[in-house]
Amino acid sequence: MSFSVNVRQAEGIALVELAGRFTSFEAKAFREMIHSLVKEGQTNIVLNLSALDYLDSSGIGELVRNYMTVVKRGGAMKVVGLAPKVEEVLKITQLYQVFPEFPDEASALESFPSAHRSLPL
Repeated sequence: MSFSVNVRQAEGIALVELAGRFTSFEAKAFREMIHSLVKEGQTNIVLNLSALDYLDSSGIGELVRNYMTVVKRGGAMKVVGLAPKVEEVLKITQLYQVFPEFPDEASALESFPSAHRSLPL
């Protein structure tokens, strides 16, 4: 399966879905997408990794780099939907301590302070 990135918006927060295999070949697409969001002022991000089949060291490095970009801009990056293989990689690398993990998108969205969400019309 190839890699894909899909971005949705919910309550003023970017929901980023990663699917497929995240390796050095896909790193640039992910980086450009995160930088585009940050440039637009979208610094609160939920990464949905439920469809991510594989994550190698380059993918891990890219997650960390982009996490730092978001945090330096005053935002937060949280993860949901860790497949067992991806969760194992995050535990082995101790990154599970860096990325706040939530069981689903709804609970991740609720974890952001309400001041960072858009008010309903």
